[in-house]
Amino acid sequence: MADTAYGEKLPVDSKEASPPDSPHDVEEGGTQPAKLSRGLQGRHMQMIAIGGSIGAGLFVGSGSSLQSGGPASLVLGFIIIGVMLLCTVQALGELAVLYPVNGAFYVYGVRFIDPAWGFAMGWQYAIGWLITLPFEITAAGLTIDYWHHYNIGIWIAVFLTTLIIVQFFGVKGYGEVEFVLGIIKIIAVLGFIIFAIIVDCGGVPGDDRGYIGFRYWDDAEHGNKAFRNGFKGFCSVFVNAAFAFGGTELVGLAAAEAANPRKSLPKATKQVFWRIAGFYVVSLLVMGLIVPNNSPDLLNSHGANTKASPFVLAIRYAGVKGLPSVFNTVITISVMSVANSCTYGSTRTMQALAQGGMGPKFLAYIDKKGRPVWPVVIQMAFGLLAFINEAETGSTVFNWLLALTGLSSFFVWGSICLSHIRFRQGWKAAGRSVEDLPFKAQLGVAGSYLGLFLVAIALSATFYVSLFPIGGTPTGGAEAFFESYIAAPIAIALFAFWKLWTRDRSFGVKVREMDLDTGRREFEDLPPDEPEARKGSVGRRLSRAIF
Repeated sequence: MADTAYGEKLPVDSKEASPPDSPHDVEEGGTQPAKLSRGLQGRHMQMIAIGGSIGAGLFVGSGSSLQSGGPASLVLGFIIIGVMLLCTVQALGELAVLYPVNGAFYVYGVRFIDPAWGFAMGWQYAIGWLITLPFEITAAGLTIDYWHHYNIGIWIAVFLTTLIIVQFFGVKGYGEVEFVLGIIKIIAVLGFIIFAIIVDCGGVPGDDRGYIGFRYWDDAEHGNKAFRNGFKGFCSVFVNAAFAFGGTELVGLAAAEAANPRKSLPKATKQVFWRIAGFYVVSLLVMGLIVPNNSPDLLNSHGANTKASPFVLAIRYAGVKGLPSVFNTVITISVMSVANSCTYGSTRTMQALAQGGMGPKFLAYIDKKGRPVWPVVIQMAFGLLAFINEAETGSTVFNWLLALTGLSSFFVWGSICLSHIRFRQGWKAAGRSVEDLPFKAQLGVAGSYLGLFLVAIALSATFYVSLFPIGGTPTGGAEAFFESYIAAPIAIALFAFWKLWTRDRSFGVKVREMDLDTGRREFEDLPPDEPEARKGSVGRRLSRAIF
């Protein structure tokens, strides 16, 4: 008999032995009626690490931060959140390679921190993605408004139907869609960086501004400043930055469905630094150079209207015709990519919670093709919430729904860092060496401590700007405060609920009682002609060229 990740005994079938040169689970030798498919290849994992995060948060939401905080605050805020995410993904990589279990960071919270905390993080993460999906579908519909005004309900139906079709193909459908859309987004961002440098140097004939340089960083006479609204403006960047980066942690969630996590996960996590530096920091830096931060077009950029996207405005201000429409198409693709990630993140987390006894049993069902059927049905049903926009009070209802997800990323990232710290303590207490780990976080435990510290700083800064909003007062900003910070009391409520439900009065898993073996996958050395290492399809060669 063998334990599953949650203590259930499964019969061991000797006929189901792992094939030669393949990974096998240390304490999961049994067979189940159906398992999640392990069909994600290295190229899929590469794109999931970046493709799940580049979307409306970067292309549209950054405009709100540019207007409220200024270009310097925008870049610094994204750098801080980027460093936090780098520490988080490194910690997640170490855990996910060793334990590529279904549910990933939720399971790590249960096993290394406290079962109630894992329950709270798992459901908050699942609920966050459930509610983000209708927002992303709405955003995709609004991108069409750039060209022509149509009833948004039509496009909501079109995009939701497209997502439903993708789900029929299971995890491979998700992986292939992310791979193709990820390449498009990467090419677009690289193209924009080159374009912005040319514009800044005065290389566009139709742009009468000539050489711009850092003009908009020091132009107080016209209302352009490097730092706008002082410290409050700087603090306002964090939530938008977290929303823009949200989804990068999906690479850890996808580990359970990766064909070779030992090879694909370390490669994906090691390159996070360059992706953060290149695709986020550099693109936002050059965008802030050529877009006036006092532009009235940015005032409504907190929403999903791509007419207020600073990237589209940058092209439009340069006087290049036709190109704004091209980039708007990229934004539409990006938003649909994030919507695709929403579906993956929520369905896999719900299925894992149910499998671990922390959710309704019917959600644990997986069909013969490795698809969590009922979580997918629920996620698609939540997509119908996008039609709330058709009601007169739809925007108000939508804003409160989105408030539930406002800080969820910070809590999840902090939980991953704390899980890594606690895991290392348990690993050491069991007399095991760090050298036995198949992949070690490059920043070590110090990186996790730094990540946890930065999470605390970001939460404090968000609390401050929520309590004292820009241009508002504590009493007048009560609604804004709860919209920004309601995710915190929800996390506490979920934690308390599970403690009461299980009548568990203890807090924290004792270091010497940590389960270090269930779900742990051991790896043999892969042969040199392992399929992922061969020169294969055009897609693989292209991914190799990019990365």
